[in-house]
Amino acid sequence: MKVEQIYTGCLAQGAYYIESAGEALIIDPLREVSPYIAQAERRGAKIRYILETHFHADFVSGHVDLAKQTGATIVFGPTAAPSFAAHIAKDGEELQLGNIKIRVLHTPGHTMESSCFLLIDENGKEKYLFTGDTLFIGDVGRPDLAQKAASMTQEDLAGLLYDSLETKIKPLADDIIVYPAHGAGSACGKNMSKETFDTLGNQKKTNYALLAKTREQFIKEVTDGLTPPPYYFPQNVGLNKHGYESINTVISRGTQALNPVAVELLAETQDALILDTRTPSDFAAAHIPRSIFIGIDGDFAPWVGTLITDIKQNIIVVAPEGRAEEVIIRLSRVGYDNTLGYLEGGIAAWQAAGKEVDSFKEVTAEEFADYAKNTPEAAQEIFDVRKQSEYLSEHVPTAKNTPLAYLNDYLAEFKDQSHTAYVHCAGGYRSAIAVSILKARGYHNFINVQGGFNAIKAAGAPCTDFICPTTL
Repeated sequence: MKVEQIYTGCLAQGAYYIESAGEALIIDPLREVSPYIAQAERRGAKIRYILETHFHADFVSGHVDLAKQTGATIVFGPTAAPSFAAHIAKDGEELQLGNIKIRVLHTPGHTMESSCFLLIDENGKEKYLFTGDTLFIGDVGRPDLAQKAASMTQEDLAGLLYDSLETKIKPLADDIIVYPAHGAGSACGKNMSKETFDTLGNQKKTNYALLAKTREQFIKEVTDGLTPPPYYFPQNVGLNKHGYESINTVISRGTQALNPVAVELLAETQDALILDTRTPSDFAAAHIPRSIFIGIDGDFAPWVGTLITDIKQNIIVVAPEGRAEEVIIRLSRVGYDNTLGYLEGGIAAWQAAGKEVDSFKEVTAEEFADYAKNTPEAAQEIFDVRKQSEYLSEHVPTAKNTPLAYLNDYLAEFKDQSHTAYVHCAGGYRSAIAVSILKARGYHNFINVQGGFNAIKAAGAPCTDFICPTTL
């Protein structure tokens, strides 16, 4: 028997390859399915099943393409109603895979069709539990994502989740290994650990949700502090439920090399967004006017999904050299399939063609610290685009919190362009995104702080006294 967790850091997502006696199955595969097929072929195994724990909201699964290419059966838990051929398993049903069995446990709460898969080894021992978004390490799945489809409140769903955990999960043996679909960094929970697996027994002792003594306490704690889900979540659910275009077609279209004239024409005639995925500093130095920066070397897919609100948006990519296909694939993971091509030769080709470029200023943390110390507080214009929880933990005293995820809600804060304004995050990535968006909308007075708050502290800028009492 072979069990392999295939973890993708950008999405904080875990897919699983399981094999026994020449038969294999994949749980919650990513959109690009060729690695799973290649692995099975290398090992001389046939992929028999594709198990989906639920209709995912935060990424597009590869189940449809993988089934077409391998002939494997897609399996969902009870109540799922996909628009394509699939086996809808009954609660408690067991699937035979070589010498092992997979038992389906229907665990509604995160979504109504949510199910866990319990692996029973060759000796009949219940050994691994693949929990999807029902149970994470340190958390449980948020119960607010399926309420529109199910005509239920988040409290109703949280109550169902409590029942599922109490009746289906907690009675299982403590030595069972829990393998969830996500870890820290995913928007599918609020308190996930950076660890990607654990024993069920340890989770019973440490997971706040499993420690709740009553249904009412569980509902209150699980629903407390939930932030609005990213805009793309419902759109991804639709793709996972009803199907999508083959990723091979998406890659073929998206990797068309475009010259500067073609980029201009498509941007104008197809209302295409120019998405620049290079480094913050490269983008700051020179970029196509009105393009948006979201760097490939960061939390790329989640920020694309959060800030580009329509997954059908036409996109033209400016990529680091040799990485255009990688960008197209990572866009497709969250359902952004309408990439029309990429700028061949990058920004250098754009400049060589005599096209206009734009830029914005960046300063070092030391330069910013000098500004914060020597400029009267009333005259300071500082915007902190970190999450509110980060800001409340520690911040520059005069900074206004304008979280990147909700930048549109704070546009009134940026109206005064008569003063130079500074933008920072934790490390410089999110603030560069924010400045690019503001600049594309006509706000040209913003300066990005390189290195963000971490560098600002090290450089000796003040922070809020009662939150950060240490002299920096």
